[in-house]
Amino acid sequence: MTNSNEPTHSSSRARALVKPSALVLAGLLAAGLTGAYMASEGPAPAALAETTAQTVMTPYGAAPLSFAELAAKVRPAVVSVHVRNGGGQKMGQNFEFRGMPDLPDDHPLNEFFKRFRKGSPEGPRGGGGGSVRPSLAQGSGFIISSDGYAVTNHHVIDEASEINVTLDDGTKYKATMVGSDPRTDIALIKIEGKSAFPFVKFAQSPARVGDWVLAVGNPFGLGGTVTAGIISAHNRDIGSSPYDFLQIDAAVNRGNSGGPTFNLQGEVIGVNTAIVSPTGGNVGIAFAIPATLTEEVIAQLKSSGSVARGWLGVTIQNVSDDIAASVGLDEPKGAMITTFSENAPASGSGVAVGDVILKIDGEEIEDSRDLARTIAGKAPDAKVKVTVLRDGTTKDYTVSLGRFPGAKQLAAIQSGKPVGEELEDLGLSLAPAASYEGAGKEGVVITSIKSNSKAAEKGLKTGDVIVAVAGTPVSKPQDVITSVRKAKDKGRKAVLLQVRSGEQNRFVAIPLNKA
Repeated sequence: MTNSNEPTHSSSRARALVKPSALVLAGLLAAGLTGAYMASEGPAPAALAETTAQTVMTPYGAAPLSFAELAAKVRPAVVSVHVRNGGGQKMGQNFEFRGMPDLPDDHPLNEFFKRFRKGSPEGPRGGGGGSVRPSLAQGSGFIISSDGYAVTNHHVIDEASEINVTLDDGTKYKATMVGSDPRTDIALIKIEGKSAFPFVKFAQSPARVGDWVLAVGNPFGLGGTVTAGIISAHNRDIGSSPYDFLQIDAAVNRGNSGGPTFNLQGEVIGVNTAIVSPTGGNVGIAFAIPATLTEEVIAQLKSSGSVARGWLGVTIQNVSDDIAASVGLDEPKGAMITTFSENAPASGSGVAVGDVILKIDGEEIEDSRDLARTIAGKAPDAKVKVTVLRDGTTKDYTVSLGRFPGAKQLAAIQSGKPVGEELEDLGLSLAPAASYEGAGKEGVVITSIKSNSKAAEKGLKTGDVIVAVAGTPVSKPQDVITSVRKAKDKGRKAVLLQVRSGEQNRFVAIPLNKA
């Protein structure tokens, strides 16, 4: 489900839509300045006990005398995340020092940095074809269990070919991806080595506006940095998903992405993910993914490596005052259907363009974001009762939900281009061969491929046609998905593809992730 416009009114939860001059992800300090980090063993610090900051009572509650004790307790569980993206970048075309300061015109280093900025014709190698080099990036994370599971942001480790982490004491370890969720920008990684890591817990009580918080992370590569502030607001809509974010005023900068924000009890109340900034630096407005949402996502990532969400396959918009008056609503609420996606789960159910969705399974819908969250909280294939308003009359329909599509497939749906199914295990996007000129009438064609994927390592490339999977002929992307799932169910460690490249046929075995 996608929103065709931003909310036009405030809901009962008083959400605020953030429209800053610059909203940037709070991580990804581009490196290119340091080599890859190798794993090393170090002394095993003890698991963290529950702690509280030293406080003094005031007429309005407790205020911290110092954050020193709290910082000392939580810092061992906060890690710096170092990522190598295997796809690489071409020097002189796309290379950019991100996170560098804006220097005055008369600064002696100003001309040097200009030469390396994105798109500069004066960049290395004169902006020609250039040589491909790995892209390095940095972010933050925190350990949530003694066996080394750690949380960071999806955008920090997206398409990473190598992940390394550095603990507060300087010990370095390799880490592997468990799963990530672009929708919430949450990723789960597993640190390799050591028997007992220090870890922190998520807060079980909601944070209040005005509560003290402590943010810890790796801004600009300066690991173990501690900043303090307060919860500035709840329910912020930053336009990146239907979910609400916490707003904090603790200093958060590039490289803080994926790092934790703590309450005075040393519990994680949020995961730092974005900042408002006209310059790329801290101006006192940062956003964190709430702990409750993070825990829900992590549970699915740990069990299956991805998050399964329900999907109606409709584009929706908020109901304005004028629309409410025109359809006979006393107040602007609900979400209006504007279009159906191709092969949308809601197609044929009875709901139609122009309907205003008022309830899902009897639960009232406030606006389009509320509807998106409600449907996303349902399981794929679940049957839901959709109550709509049409011609002044409410009607109930039953819809069998689909699975919310991957980012590439969703982009294709929204742009109207041929829909390719993204297979996370294989790193491929596919479409029926018959829909692409020159691909033939049989099989499915590879429309895009992740450069650091297992499929790319085996020599597959865009334009290749998959004729059969595990011996079963395929004609559409869903056939490939079905065959891959069957191979997983059988406990296979790899799946065999029959591939046609031009006039040549060959067999390629692609390793599978664990189910």
